[in-house]
Amino acid sequence: MSEQNFDLVVLGGGSGGYAAALRATELGLSVALVEKDKLGGTCLHRGCIPTKALLHSAEVADVSRESAKYGVSTDFHGIDIPAVTAYREGVVASKYKGLQGLVKARGITVIEGEGRLTSPTTVQVGETTLTAKNVVLATGSYSRSLPGLEIGGKVITSEAALALDHVPARVAILGGGVIGVEFASVWKSFGSDVTIVEALPHLVPNEEESISKQFERAFRKRGIGFSLGVRFESVSQSDDGVVVTLEDGKTIEADLLLVAVGRGPSTQGLGFEEAGVTIDRGFVITDERLRTSVPGVFAIGDIVPGLQLAHRSFQHGIFVAEEIAGLAPQVIEDTNIPKVTYSDPEVASVGLTEAKAAEKHGADKVTSYDYNLAGNGKSHIIGTSGSVKVVRVVDGPVVGVHMIGARVGELIGEAQLAVNWEAYPEDVAPLVHAHPTQNEALGEAMLALAGKPLHAM
Repeated sequence: MSEQNFDLVVLGGGSGGYAAALRATELGLSVALVEKDKLGGTCLHRGCIPTKALLHSAEVADVSRESAKYGVSTDFHGIDIPAVTAYREGVVASKYKGLQGLVKARGITVIEGEGRLTSPTTVQVGETTLTAKNVVLATGSYSRSLPGLEIGGKVITSEAALALDHVPARVAILGGGVIGVEFASVWKSFGSDVTIVEALPHLVPNEEESISKQFERAFRKRGIGFSLGVRFESVSQSDDGVVVTLEDGKTIEADLLLVAVGRGPSTQGLGFEEAGVTIDRGFVITDERLRTSVPGVFAIGDIVPGLQLAHRSFQHGIFVAEEIAGLAPQVIEDTNIPKVTYSDPEVASVGLTEAKAAEKHGADKVTSYDYNLAGNGKSHIIGTSGSVKVVRVVDGPVVGVHMIGARVGELIGEAQLAVNWEAYPEDVAPLVHAHPTQNEALGEAMLALAGKPLHAM
């Protein structure tokens, strides 16, 4: 048995854990980072980065099919999955190498193995005891299933979907949230027949309702099938594939069923509760400063109830490092963290929906402007439809921005600044938006809300 002492031990080397470690070392703390798999976690190896690489391959496929309308002659010969995989794995390998170099350069001690919290100040990894004044729990999440729905065979999660060595002819997807619609978008572009099953009334149900409805129209136009508002009942497997049965008796036949019903917190069997940490339905309960019920123990990322996003985890990691160092960092509410869905079309949003803003401020105190991308030159050039909706308090700040269309994820930076800095449309209106860019659509919406529309009615 050996013992090592640090200022901080971070349990988990994913987005949140490595961000906490990097920031803490910048602030002069000695840090041990415990990771049982690979630095970078789900996001880098099985989530954000590889799925976005797939989505880029899908976009290239669509552009090559449609190139004639832009005056370019190409022949589309199909999808070479081994080559797509090589491209995707090359992106991940490059980012992984960069992250390893960064962590090493900062002097962080990386401990390989499964860590277990054995007291408020100790983490056990095999025969090694790591002791620290502070511990950060950053153990991430896993692909959830539904009660009674077993993963295996032709019933797969996103991890197995990434590893497929072929394009399935027919796919059923359980879940119309971010993961479900992104894989639906990829497979449709690759040539699959796709059907999504979503128990809630809309696809991307956490978004502004007007955005969800536009999204459904876009998917319908692309030939992606979906069933809304009816719950999944069961699935049976055979040599031919799967048969999915819904509660209304409807059945869907497919080669595979992708289960994309969200992600659960990875907290079981790691000693958290035994050390006194309060857990609720697997999640670690914290206060707004990410402190658990045990003094000196913090929790960050997907194990803390709320949005499960890599950039929320980065922010949490930086926040706790600064909190431990006594810098009193600013709390960012989940509502004001930007969200992007990288399907075709993309969806990007930050802040309150119009309905939530009306609940909070009163219906007569909220107004909005929905700018149609049909009036935007760059959107016309790249062939996308969609809209940019800005929600404001009457005579007050912008409280929400909701966008749909190709590449709108790239517009979320200005949108989140406006919301988080509580800017008034009148503050943004005099600022110049470059022409022709999609960014102008945001500027046009702000001009309209400030009472001086240019290209808007």
